[in-house]
Amino acid sequence: MYKVLLLLFFGLIITSCNSDVDEGEFVVGSDYLSLNNKVILIDTLTVDVTTINFDSLVTSGQSRILVGNYDDPILGKVKSESYFQLSATTYNLYNESSDTDAPNYVFDSIKMVLKEDTYFYGDTTKVQSLSIHKLTQKVKPNVDDDSFYNNSNLSYDTESLGSISFKPKPNSKDSVVVKLNNEFGNALFIKLKKLEISNFDEFTEYLKGFVIKSASANSSSIIGFNMSSALRLYYSKYQGDSETSFIKDFSILDVSKQFNNITLDRTGTQIQDLPISSSKLSSLQTGNRAFIQSGTGIACRIDFPNIKQLKYLSEKGAIVDAELIVKPVNNTYSAAYPLVDSLRVFVGDKLNRIKGTLNTIAGKPIYAVLNATSDEFNENIGYKISIGAFLQAEMLKESDSKSSLILTLPSISKAVDRLVLGDQKNANNKIQLKIYYISY
Repeated sequence: MYKVLLLLFFGLIITSCNSDVDEGEFVVGSDYLSLNNKVILIDTLTVDVTTINFDSLVTSGQSRILVGNYDDPILGKVKSESYFQLSATTYNLYNESSDTDAPNYVFDSIKMVLKEDTYFYGDTTKVQSLSIHKLTQKVKPNVDDDSFYNNSNLSYDTESLGSISFKPKPNSKDSVVVKLNNEFGNALFIKLKKLEISNFDEFTEYLKGFVIKSASANSSSIIGFNMSSALRLYYSKYQGDSETSFIKDFSILDVSKQFNNITLDRTGTQIQDLPISSSKLSSLQTGNRAFIQSGTGIACRIDFPNIKQLKYLSEKGAIVDAELIVKPVNNTYSAAYPLVDSLRVFVGDKLNRIKGTLNTIAGKPIYAVLNATSDEFNENIGYKISIGAFLQAEMLKESDSKSSLILTLPSISKAVDRLVLGDQKNANNKIQLKIYYISY
């Protein structure tokens, strides 16, 4: 019976006239009791839109080295540097049975080979500069914690082991190869050659790890590198007139020992006064806009302060469906700052604590899906979310507690994408809420 009612209901909505409240009556099939049902489309309910900021995001174990910086024209100065520990499956340079040949092995060079993973954000047509430094602190989380966060950092030697300037090509299969200091490389080679380093503990005691930093003040992008990146030691064996070349790779074998420190300098922006994580910044104070950014913990919170008033519309009634459409603000996205295909939708409490994902009745996560079909003024571009069950539960709550929806970008911990959304008073890109209510 419910399916029949719903089909008839949507048929009625399609043929109804345009107004703030559309009404209609219909009668169910002859196999059911004959009941008059009033269908109401409500699209004037208040929706509060705010920007919030999570304390921290876990960035370890994300399998992406994220490095670079750029000046976001809306949110401020974005920067990411990556810390990681390296190791190898074995630490010998030659077969142990050939110790007598050890003097014949000589150091050639050492390089950091960074393999791009296709992720980038910003303008990659400009030169990017990177600098590599040796850590002076082990890659080890704080006591009683297994993770590193976007605001985590470790001490390192300020003297660079090597640097490079290049134009990123994130969609190519090329690697960025940084030649490192020969003295550093030769010292490591001798330790290995003399078998003073023969296992993981000895290696990480000697070489705790690295940090890759952006060395350019005017870089315009952030680039991703994958976990097959490696420190590559080149050496040779000379035997008589013959020469044999070898390489030894040290890689990120434990992804939990790699993390990205991602920062945002909001000075001079509309969100420079973004409050602590348990509070929120109203869109009325930020030009009728709210903001989302991966990596830095900025998210959009949506509240429905008057939802409980709907239960007084009739003695018996229910929200059978509801559609929320959030729209990116014109001229805030481009090829350098593209729109993502979907948004993650969480349920939060009044202190912005995540209580879970917004799910279907079957328990599957609901995503805000992008309609990218544009018209002359881009008014059709937006993210659509089905929130009927959520609003029905909020309407019927006995307690005074209220839940909110929190929108984030999908790769919240391993990217720096951002999005600007309009509120109900935004001139061109208003958030829209359509509630389908049946009284019976």
